Amino acid sequence: MGFFDGFTLETLQLAEGPVRLRRGGEGPPLLLLHGNPQTHAMWHLTAPKLAERFTVICPDLRGYGHSYKPAASSDHAPYAKRAMAADLAELMTRLGHDRFQVGSHDRGARVAHRLALDHPDRVERLAVLDIVPTLEHFERTDMSFALGYYHWFWFAQPHPFPENLISAAPELWWNAHTSREPKPPSFFRPEALADYLEAARDPAMIMGMCEDYRAAATIDLVHDRESRASGRKVQCPILALWGAKGRIGGWYDALAIWQSYCAAEVTGHEVQSGHYLPEEAPEEVLAAFEGFFRS
Repeated sequence: MGFFDGFTLETLQLAEGPVRLRRGGEGPPLLLLHGNPQTHAMWHLTAPKLAERFTVICPDLRGYGHSYKPAASSDHAPYAKRAMAADLAELMTRLGHDRFQVGSHDRGARVAHRLALDHPDRVERLAVLDIVPTLEHFERTDMSFALGYYHWFWFAQPHPFPENLISAAPELWWNAHTSREPKPPSFFRPEALADYLEAARDPAMIMGMCEDYRAAATIDLVHDRESRASGRKVQCPILALWGAKGRIGGWYDALAIWQSYCAAEVTGHEVQSGHYLPEEAPEEVLAAFEGFFRS
């Protein structure tokens, strides 16, 4: 299989800056959002197959890949999931899609959760991979979480401390960060790995990534608690998948947690993979997506 065969690679100028994306296929629009420390390239094994049924749009989130990267700030507001979600709502409007479905992984799934909360009239169905809501992670934090997801607290340290350490040896950091679950050296496809490492070598991307985590520990919690206090929930169906070799299934009853955040039906199951589901178990992810998303 080629690398995003049939997809265009382009940059679209949004109100606040340029966003890099790939898109291809025909049918109802399906937005795919990547996680950390990756780019849209993580969908290379699933997007081409989905493009047989959907118009697939795979952007780099703000702060990541080749999309724009606002400067670090004291309130981290440019990296609030609300701001990142607004980019995606604008992107889909610019591409002519008023309503769409969303598949999302890791940090992209946190953005997608806020997208569904803030734009309920636009998100028709939402798939979230290997997460529970950010608020749940922080409010349930214990020793296991703090050690297992230690990077949440490291990346959130004041700018530029973590950025300086990571950028001193970006490839060493990247390889260590993505190998917390054992993987063979050849695990990531060369074309995807090259894209990930090019981004990791960019100090601005490392800053954007850390600001994403700082926002999660500050302004995102304010927004999430406001939504909870007002009774606002996701209005569309949710599919939740998590890796059997990862941490989510061992720490949480993921379906029960997601149901408490959703006014519609929540379904899902574990996938025989670690954290990087679309690259470790693409066939399982595709089967779940094709059964969930409406074409």
